Amino acid sequence: MEEQITKEILKKVRQVEVRTSRLVNDTLAGSYHSVFKGRGMNFDEVREYVPGDEIRTIDWNVTARTGVPHVKKFTEERELTIILMIDISGSGDFGSAKSSKREIMAEIGSVL
Repeated sequence: MEEQITKEILKKVRQVEVRTSRLVNDTLAGSYHSVFKGRGMNFDEVREYVPGDEIRTIDWNVTARTGVPHVKKFTEERELTIILMIDISGSGDFGSAKSSKREIMAEIGSVL
C-alpha cells in the first residue's frame, strides 16, 4: 500500500517537474539579484575612480562631463540555491482523507 502511494506521489512530482523545469530554466535563470558587486550585466552605480580600480571599467562619458575619472559598477547575477528539508518520519502518514502530509510536502517541494 505504501509503495503504491509513493509511486503516485512520484508520478505527481514528475508531472509538476516536467511542466516547471522549462519555465525555471528560461524565465528565472539569473533573475536573483546578488549582493555581490562584480562584472554582471546589471548596472548598479557610477562612482569616482579609486587607485586600484580596473581601468577598463572607466565610464568615459561621465569622466568627460565631470573632468574626474569615474567607473561603472555592476551587480552579479547568481542563481539562488535553496535547501529544502522535509520530515519523513512516521508522522508524515497522518493527514486528511484526500492526501497525507507526506504527499502535500512532496507537492510543495516539487513546486519550489
